[in-house]
Amino acid sequence: MSRESQTAQPGTSDRPELPGKLPDHLRAELIAFRRDLHMHPELGHQEFRTTAAIKARLEKAGLSPRVLKSGTGLVCDVGTWDGVRPILALRADIDALPIPDAKTHVPYRSTFPDRAHACGHDVHTTIVLGAGLVLAELDRQGMLPRAVRLLFQPAEEVLPGGASEAIESGVLDGVGKIIAVHCDPRVDAGRIGLRAGAITSACDRLEVSLDGPGGHTARPHLTTDLVTAAARVALDVPAVLARRMDARSGMSITWGRIEAGHACNVIPMHAELSGTVRCLDINAWHEAPDQIHAAIDEVATLHRAKSEITYVRGVPPVVNDPVITELLRESMAARRGAESVEDTEQSLGGEDFSWYLEHVPGAMARLGVRAPGSGTKHDLHRGDFDVDESAIGVGVEFFTAAALIDGRRTGPVR
Repeated sequence: MSRESQTAQPGTSDRPELPGKLPDHLRAELIAFRRDLHMHPELGHQEFRTTAAIKARLEKAGLSPRVLKSGTGLVCDVGTWDGVRPILALRADIDALPIPDAKTHVPYRSTFPDRAHACGHDVHTTIVLGAGLVLAELDRQGMLPRAVRLLFQPAEEVLPGGASEAIESGVLDGVGKIIAVHCDPRVDAGRIGLRAGAITSACDRLEVSLDGPGGHTARPHLTTDLVTAAARVALDVPAVLARRMDARSGMSITWGRIEAGHACNVIPMHAELSGTVRCLDINAWHEAPDQIHAAIDEVATLHRAKSEITYVRGVPPVVNDPVITELLRESMAARRGAESVEDTEQSLGGEDFSWYLEHVPGAMARLGVRAPGSGTKHDLHRGDFDVDESAIGVGVEFFTAAALIDGRRTGPVR
């Protein structure tokens, strides 16, 4: 790996070129690594093979990764922390989703029938691994200005997410900033999307049980009609909340499951609904459980149904720190020019990266993974999700730029 060049990059206003470019041989290795992860997806808290593969590659590079207390996921410092200057952490999530891989035309299709990396976590993992390998080489050459922490977190897809357990195990000790990327199939590979402030939504899980005496469909007036009650809860609760919560909060209840009854002429004694609660505003998120409980109880009581509500806290919104968002903007511009950065809107998707930001400032970028000019969009959480693998190299160089720029800005210990 060469020493820092004085050759300016296009779009960087004569900035000296940063080291940390991805060598071609490592680029090919990382693509193969991502494909191996894609073929062997593992669900949250079951990522033993994935953890072992990451650990082995980091150890081969002379690093000392530490597996988290949960048994999956790991943390690894590149460079030696001086105990004074706060560390920049690069975070990746490593788990897959419990859905079938619908791709039939690629050799790296999932080898498990009901598991797939349909959210790009295999890409996130490979990027942080690649950045760690490049930064380790820079450290050997005396060109890494400050230690960097690699964080490979399990169970992002399992509410309330594996981030909380990782934090409890001490992964943020000494960390002053944390950054991450998330694949975005709406953005071309070679570009990122940024937004200061909230970039994702809060996401909670809601389960409702309704009970009543049931009876004959010929005499609904003598029973509690739980099918109608469940239907009214599904329709009326969101409408009630729309008039009780500030419309700017962006709160939304979407039901994913309704179950009631087994026979066409029997009014059941039990019904269930489950869904998600999403909220764009963190203050409204704090109010949501009480408001939702009250609305469900009122609608259920109107139909003489007894309600039992399980409200599972998920994640708050990811709120990007403005200063760190600018660091990410500067880092991408240094690699690929200012035109490679675009503004992005707030998503209603949830991300447990938000839990880290309750402790330290940080920011998440949307990494473009769409093949440029293709117009094709393999959306997240779909069985046909895939990426333009050139995004891996983009992500690695983006992260190494952020580590170098931030490290130089902090400066050496005097």
